[in-house]
Amino acid sequence: MKALRIVFMGTPAFAVSSLQTLFESEHTIVGVITAADKPAGRGRKVQQSAVKQYAVHHNIPLLQPTNLKDDTFITALHALKADLFVVVAFRMLPERVWQMPPLGTFNLHASLLPQYRGAAPINWAIINGEKETGVTTFFIDEKIDTGALIFQEKIAIDGQESAGSLHDKLMVLGSNLVLKTVNTIAQGKVTTTIQPNEKQLRTAYKLNPENTKIQWNTHCEAIVNLIKGLNPYPGAWCTLEDDNSKTRIKIYDAHFQILTHQKEPGLITQTKDTIQITAKDGIVYVTEIQLAGKRKMNSIDLLNGYEFSKNAKLS
Repeated sequence: MKALRIVFMGTPAFAVSSLQTLFESEHTIVGVITAADKPAGRGRKVQQSAVKQYAVHHNIPLLQPTNLKDDTFITALHALKADLFVVVAFRMLPERVWQMPPLGTFNLHASLLPQYRGAAPINWAIINGEKETGVTTFFIDEKIDTGALIFQEKIAIDGQESAGSLHDKLMVLGSNLVLKTVNTIAQGKVTTTIQPNEKQLRTAYKLNPENTKIQWNTHCEAIVNLIKGLNPYPGAWCTLEDDNSKTRIKIYDAHFQILTHQKEPGLITQTKDTIQITAKDGIVYVTEIQLAGKRKMNSIDLLNGYEFSKNAKLS
């Protein structure tokens, strides 16, 4: 098998696992492309991407273009003389970039394509109550997540899965699939499959304040799936109406019980060690919560020093 010269493109921690796997293989990472440094957090301190931190630590040549069509960047990319580009959690590439390497450009996506194309596939698989998901490698084309499939690996989603725990499992599964894909391409044995035309496609929409808000007049299972699918980031939110005040809170973990009741959705019942919220078809038990201006904590810790009013509710 020929050792390949690879340019790796990625930004978040999810991509670092794949970069590390390739870096420790017999192939050569001749360059890393990642997002430009930018201010983040309350202090607006300039942050480096997780991929940049890894590249700098291992002295891998690094490019941080703000414009992927810029001639200076294109020239620098050509100069790396890569055989193959590998993309994990990065931006959409212009055609002149993904067509550059002789062996092509492939992407790792955290779903079983063609399902869950888009920005947040891990979150939406849990939010929608899927029983399995996986990772896919595919050659990039002119659209988003539509290119010819190379490999897929499946994994079960258990009932306790959060977006965070599933992220970590898929990160490892994906890094192994990336190396398998690179080795197969290096051996000249790669074959591809056109993505099937599924009648019902589910999309991994970008997360926003509208689709991360808890709707308490829906089914318990859907509410808990939303909560788990947004844990740890960005967190499912709703409004706490307590003593004539309204504040935004986040809920990070919960479980539910199906039962018949006549209560208004969103009403809060507080016991010594539980926070119970009425939903359409039962009760949601909140087990991890963050009130406005407070740290994230489990419900028992909160209840040790906080009491909801008798008419408190969530909306």
